[in-house]
Amino acid sequence: MEVNYLSIDPYHCTLFDEQKKCDIIVAVKRFVASFSIIGCLFIITLIWLFKKYLFFTQRLILYLSCAAFIDAIAYVMGDIHPDGAWCEFQAWMLSFFDWAVLLWVCCITFNLYYNVIKLKSSEKFEILYHAISWGFSLFISLLPFIGDHYGPAGAWCWINGSNETYWRFFTWYGPLFVIIVIMFAVYSYLTYRLNQRVRTWEGTYDPDIEHSKELLKQDIKPLKAYPFIYLILSIFPLINRIQNAVNPGEAVFGLVLMHAICSPLQGVFNAIAYGLDKETISRLTWPQISVAWKGHFYERSQIREYPLAVPDNLDIDERDYLKQPLTESYS
Repeated sequence: MEVNYLSIDPYHCTLFDEQKKCDIIVAVKRFVASFSIIGCLFIITLIWLFKKYLFFTQRLILYLSCAAFIDAIAYVMGDIHPDGAWCEFQAWMLSFFDWAVLLWVCCITFNLYYNVIKLKSSEKFEILYHAISWGFSLFISLLPFIGDHYGPAGAWCWINGSNETYWRFFTWYGPLFVIIVIMFAVYSYLTYRLNQRVRTWEGTYDPDIEHSKELLKQDIKPLKAYPFIYLILSIFPLINRIQNAVNPGEAVFGLVLMHAICSPLQGVFNAIAYGLDKETISRLTWPQISVAWKGHFYERSQIREYPLAVPDNLDIDERDYLKQPLTESYS
């Protein structure tokens, strides 16, 4: 027997005439977001286990993963709710952590630019990165509370009500479009400069050049995938919202579905990129995992000695750290 959802659910979805379409979108969104949560936990666990947080490039990935982790939780929570405090909290949570993910990707992009152009790390800006990524996210996510613009917005809670299109583009899609264009231009330029620089180094040997090569290979390589992942995953959500603005009230199921798939997918692809890194793969052996685990819980005693060798596939800052005349034993 066919169930009439509209007659039994006072909080039915307003995107489509058929409630089942919204049910599918919500289910898919939660399914994808659940995998993103697992992916983010995978990254966070490895960074903690192997103490990668001691190194700046890994901390950037950690900050992005923490933001994406809570953002994925917000997507799992998102559902068709009546207007009220719980719905507004979910809407704010989505806005805040969507912005946090975007801004940490921007910080990673700037760090890549600083690496490639100046051949330096941007670690001195780490506190500023936090102030921008969390502070600006908080500021702009609070703006829709002015005039009560958070509430039910189709298949989940977000910005709705009068002038919803204006508020959506003012507080999210407008800045997002500008930032994506800038990131794409910067990413293309960095790729060009990297290829150009590598060609000029062919057949030459110089200590400074060799150090620059190592910086490009080891400091830039772990980060360059994340802005690209974000750019790709932003395509369908942006197209869907443009369609919503051009034809309000006439949502396209396929676009909304792709929006629901891509928006919470950041953690999944980040985990894939992180897991495919050669240095990460080389550590995923039981002996190394066991030693790393014991290193967190066993009492440490310091022994002064110099390491015989340092693996070549570590980041520059990791190699410098390991070359220090200090190792640890556990008792």
